Amino acid sequence: MSESATSGVREMTVASAFAGMRSVSPVVFRAGCPDCRGRFELTASDLRLAIGATSRTTFYSFTCPECGASVRKPAGERIVELLTGGGVSTLRLHSAL
Repeated sequence: MSESATSGVREMTVASAFAGMRSVSPVVFRAGCPDCRGRFELTASDLRLAIGATSRTTFYSFTCPECGASVRKPAGERIVELLTGGGVSTLRLHSAL
């Protein structure tokens, strides 16, 4: 970083801003299948999140990697926060007027 003689403000280059950074590991979510009782880890691309107007219409879903079953589970406020923060694709459901 260098300091400007007139303003006293330090300038930062892109190279210095990212110096020492390493690649980031993808977020992994632990899940379970109610059909086969399998326990496994899923990436954000394995999950889908639907946010509806009520708690009954807000859920996440995935396909079980062990038995192939379609799994749909309710998503409370905290689950929505974790999934969206982890990069899970989100679909907002709108009620008909």
